[in-house]
Amino acid sequence: MSLIRKQSILSTLVIYAGFAVGLLNTYLFTKQGLFTDEEFGLYNAFIAIATLLAAAANLGAPYFIYKFYPYYRDRLGYKRNDQLTLALLLGAIGCLVAMTIGYWIEPLVIRKYATNAPQLVNYYYWTFALGAGLLLFTILEAWNWQQQRAATSHFIKEAGWRLFVLLLIGAYALGHVNSFDAFIKLFAFSYPFIALLLLLVLLYRKQAPFAKPFSPLSFRLRKPILRYTAFTYGGTLIFTLAQVFDTILIASVLTNAMAMVALYSLAQNMASLIQVPQRGVVAAAIAPLSTAWKQKDVTTIATLYRQSSLYLLFAGGGLLMLLLINYSDAVISFGLKSIYLEGFTVLILLGITRLIDMGTGVNSQIIVTSPRWRFEFLSGIILLAVMLPLSYGLTKNYGITGTALAQLISIGCYNLFRLLFLWKTFKLQPFSAKTFFTLLLMASCWATCYFLFGALSGWTALVARSLFFILMYLAGAYFLRLIPEWTNWVNTLRKRFS
Repeated sequence: MSLIRKQSILSTLVIYAGFAVGLLNTYLFTKQGLFTDEEFGLYNAFIAIATLLAAAANLGAPYFIYKFYPYYRDRLGYKRNDQLTLALLLGAIGCLVAMTIGYWIEPLVIRKYATNAPQLVNYYYWTFALGAGLLLFTILEAWNWQQQRAATSHFIKEAGWRLFVLLLIGAYALGHVNSFDAFIKLFAFSYPFIALLLLLVLLYRKQAPFAKPFSPLSFRLRKPILRYTAFTYGGTLIFTLAQVFDTILIASVLTNAMAMVALYSLAQNMASLIQVPQRGVVAAAIAPLSTAWKQKDVTTIATLYRQSSLYLLFAGGGLLMLLLINYSDAVISFGLKSIYLEGFTVLILLGITRLIDMGTGVNSQIIVTSPRWRFEFLSGIILLAVMLPLSYGLTKNYGITGTALAQLISIGCYNLFRLLFLWKTFKLQPFSAKTFFTLLLMASCWATCYFLFGALSGWTALVARSLFFILMYLAGAYFLRLIPEWTNWVNTLRKRFS
């Protein structure tokens, strides 16, 4: 557990460093005078389509690595391990198939988006390059996680990619990139760039064996590998579609679509800050969970489940409360366009959605590495069956607020279904009395800051509210003994200075 904790903390710090750069990028996209709302919307639509393309093309390769890596590691030496080669081969085949389908459905894309989002139609094929790069990075990242070096890929993806975008924005602002047309085409190569960078790191560390494919072990495991990758591929593709469907739907059905995507995306990006700790925990927990299931060590799995839930709820809840008490003053103080004030309700709904997902811990990773991994596909089907019609109806009637509400309802039902499954099947559940106390602490700190500093505005309000909230939240966590690491660290400091 100590290794997981170290990797989680290191990964979280790295991801936050990347998000700091990302916040600067978002500020430059949304401030007056540099980019239009439509251009910021196109940038986010690009990312959504590339994410869907990468998920459609991976053919379950990342989850093949997650599930079967312990078997390959224990039974094959470094030079004979063909798992990475097979995963990349799967990705290459999937990429060709996805691009072929993308070319074939171009008339449908034009018909759906030409009226409300013509910019997206003009750059449709450039999303293929972005998606292919993300696909390669995702497979290499899955392999890197199994080497217990999650912080490396997190640094490249979260910080390296955003630094690439920041340099591109700087070149555009200074006139070295002389048009948005050139900007978006260069941006299409941002994911291929970081994929190449991660590959070079793995080669340098001698952690990227490219053995001849179809070893005796791969041949012997071919049936369980095919069954597992087929089911997990379907489940993760459905879940990814559910994640990006909101952006794609807004671009299709709302007038002034790219501006609405921009407004929704700002709230979405802010809500994504809440999930930063989750990425570090997931990356660090995958390998131990795979090994624990292989060894039938349910006690370790239960411990990981409970600790991940509490840690993520505490971290995510604190971040959400900070965002909510400061959002309006931040938009005004940083000189963002006033239209972004309208995204506050969307931020509340998306923030609660992210918090629900975090508070249920590593339930997805437990399922996909367990003997009952087929449930991943079934739960994804249920999610999609709820989300697609609900999102369409609420978006048509209530705009982007309806889109966010559909996300909240769908993800809430999705996680409830998975909680019930894990409890009924394995007697695993993530909650304890500390869960209730964490929620109570969040609400108390928010209410105190709201009433104490409600009359303040601008930078004074931002600084005063944030500092008071952080101190109160951490003090509450210490006295309630919610997070053992935090309690131990404070006690160590007290002993040292007493």
